[in-house]
Amino acid sequence: MARESFDKEVQFLRMFVLTSGAYSRQQFAERLGISVHTFDKTLRRLKEIIATMYQQAPDAQQKEFADMLRYSYFDSTEPMLLFLFRAKSLKESESQRIAALLAALNEQPLTAIELLEACSKGIPSEAALPDEKTIRNDLKYLEEVGVIIKTSGSRPYRYRIHNAFIDELSQDELIDLYDFIDVMANTQVPSVQGYLLRDGLKKHMNRNSAELTAVEPFLYKYQYYSRILDEAHLSGLLSAITQRRKVQFLYFSPKAGQSYASKNTNPLFEREMEGKLQKALPLQIVYDHQYGRWYLLAYDSRHGIRKFRVEGMTQIEHDEPVDSSFFNEQKLDLEKRIKLSWVIDTGNAVTVKVRFFNPGRTGPNFIKERVLLQGQWGEITEEQEDSFVYEITVNGTTEIKPWIRSFGSSCEVLEPGEFRQEMIAEWKELSGYYEPVRENI
Repeated sequence: MARESFDKEVQFLRMFVLTSGAYSRQQFAERLGISVHTFDKTLRRLKEIIATMYQQAPDAQQKEFADMLRYSYFDSTEPMLLFLFRAKSLKESESQRIAALLAALNEQPLTAIELLEACSKGIPSEAALPDEKTIRNDLKYLEEVGVIIKTSGSRPYRYRIHNAFIDELSQDELIDLYDFIDVMANTQVPSVQGYLLRDGLKKHMNRNSAELTAVEPFLYKYQYYSRILDEAHLSGLLSAITQRRKVQFLYFSPKAGQSYASKNTNPLFEREMEGKLQKALPLQIVYDHQYGRWYLLAYDSRHGIRKFRVEGMTQIEHDEPVDSSFFNEQKLDLEKRIKLSWVIDTGNAVTVKVRFFNPGRTGPNFIKERVLLQGQWGEITEEQEDSFVYEITVNGTTEIKPWIRSFGSSCEVLEPGEFRQEMIAEWKELSGYYEPVRENI
């Protein structure tokens, strides 16, 4: 995973996809909370990475940033994620050191001192030479992410590349493994690690074969780009939950005018930002498949249980740990409060009763099949020839409303009465939008 923060690139890509390039440079910069110069610098950097990814692409497709999204309709989510990690995963100096370390370890297991000597020879002469502490920190990082492992034996420890699993598989087995990872990464959440693993596996197979062996047998298209971008934060948040650590972050609510704020080091260029510094104890991460959003549920000492949209979280840092008994107490309280939540609502419980209308006497009853599949703990309490009644108790009606509304005229809210009237008012409003503006139409 990345050692550098790439909040700016995440927000940049999200805005670009959602607005389809409708903003001007100035509007983009204001929305991100950065200067136009920083916007141009970021754009140039991303264009350079795209050019390295698509070296065989026609020149016309390398000119505009939007071409990266249109280059391959079904692959458009993959490069957006991968080039983001390549762009900000490591600093240039770190990239040179780690490349030299891996090149040396690819030949034979070596100690930290031997790697220091090999790294000093492999780095360009104009670059700053690393010291032993820096090399050991790099080795610790590579060991944590599973790239290298220590060989058995006494000190000083020797390190080697951790690729035995790949080397023991035949080419046909690698292709089967690639297909499995491809399916899982494109159909399950979270997918970030799967995309990175798939990309590395494809490169390995193509390096060891004269022909292109990684044939793409499946095509996918996922409409929520932001879901994949937000998963970049999951590793750190899940680690904080596992370690029972608080996190500190700058949060931009969905109503905020900005989605990012640069870290100002020069007081002459300080700008007002709309984000709020938050400190909370992460308890659970929830994914809303209907909108493609990730939510963090956390405990705040002042406000109790808080809900944060991951897309608004930037500059995330781990803070101090808490006692296990305290963490378990807050976790248990959260589970009780969201037991009846359609997604994450913690409001008062209300029983919702809806009549669904069957599509017809012939053919599959896709309405009932969908209700049974997506209706969570709700039950069908009454069935007739042309319809059935579905009943569920949830914390409020706000989160279940989009699901019910997605059935259109195939359903009717029966209870509670206030919810029924709310749905009627919404449909009347929608109907008004389609009324003719001229009398002779």
